Amino acid sequence: MGIWLISPRKLFADNWKDEFWMFLGGMTGGSFYFFTENTALEITLATNVSFIVCTAPLLTTILSLWVYKKEKATRGLMAGSLLALVVYNGSFVLKISPLGDFLTLLAAFSWAFYSLIMRKMSNRYGITFITRKIFFYGVLTILPAFLVHPWQFDITRLLEPAILFNLLFLGVLASLICFVVWNVVLKQLGTIRASNYIYLNPLFTLIGSAFLLGERLTMVALMGAALILGGVYWAGKK
Repeated sequence: MGIWLISPRKLFADNWKDEFWMFLGGMTGGSFYFFTENTALEITLATNVSFIVCTAPLLTTILSLWVYKKEKATRGLMAGSLLALVVYNGSFVLKISPLGDFLTLLAAFSWAFYSLIMRKMSNRYGITFITRKIFFYGVLTILPAFLVHPWQFDITRLLEPAILFNLLFLGVLASLICFVVWNVVLKQLGTIRASNYIYLNPLFTLIGSAFLLGERLTMVALMGAALILGGVYWAGKK
């Protein structure tokens, strides 16, 4: 609720078209993306989801070049993006699961569209206002999901320290702060360059799992991490 108190005077966009774009942003980046991805995790392998979701930067690049004529994709950017993506393809053994994989692909497309919408709106409105609208419409459009997955969680368990801490972490850091930072990055770097940094997510996951979960770092994992860093650097180099 805190984000609603930051800018209480401005509740709506300047016109109905912008408000509609905000609605689409909340749906594509706030509800549809998470619903399709999490549903896919119940159907297909996590490795499938990890790989297919990592096509989001490439999909964003293609859509951005199609929509925004001013954005250009250099050879280095495309080659770096493809290099980072190929690392995942060589690291995972995928097993086809048509429905789950299709839902994951929808999630990747959803995030690509969300990035384009945020790029469009960031030139007209402040980051705080945009994020507030995204969260509102994200919550609003996820409500029909309860028809498919009815609420079965005991609300009293929210007082348990572990659950409360996890919710605060996911709600404040992983959602609110990350969405604000991502919208700022989109405005500063553009959709193509910003999206390529998504490839770094599994790299940080690899490091975090080693320090927090005690998982062993293999030579293959380290080589893959080096290639990912090289691909992202190549893609972002001017």
